[in-house]
Amino acid sequence: MSAMHVVVMGVAGCGKSAVGRRMAAQLGLPLIEGDDFHPPRNIHKMEQGVPLTDMDRAGWLQALGAKLAQHPAGAVLTCSALKRAYRDTLRAAVPELRFVHLAITPAESLRRVAGRDGHFYPPSLVASQFEALQDPTGELDVLALDATASLEELALKAVQWLKAEFNNA
Repeated sequence: MSAMHVVVMGVAGCGKSAVGRRMAAQLGLPLIEGDDFHPPRNIHKMEQGVPLTDMDRAGWLQALGAKLAQHPAGAVLTCSALKRAYRDTLRAAVPELRFVHLAITPAESLRRVAGRDGHFYPPSLVASQFEALQDPTGELDVLALDATASLEELALKAVQWLKAEFNNA
């Protein structure tokens, strides 16, 4: 099997971190938490309720792609990857990159984000995530899952898909 690199993607509150942790553990791969790589300026903007621009995200996406490439045996990355261009930036850094899109409704995203304690991302920004989202359904190497399923079920389905994908590659 070749190196397995995967991005767990979706809007705020979809469960990227929780599902990503489970997937990384099941696959025996390191987890890269995308939020940990935001520069302080981006965090400050989001804390103030200001949506990030493509320019704000450019350096962050480059850093994430470089971090993925530093793991030649594979890794699981959590990253919103909202736009096709963002996903293409990550694809350029790592060949055979796969994406697991945790799809969720705006109402459920808002409910989940509003219920989080101690996170820098405010509920007021949820709408901007959906405005930016370019649905990856139909793109090569993307699995879309309903994020309202249990975390265990989501991780299991994603891991099964990945193993099938990489065994057939």
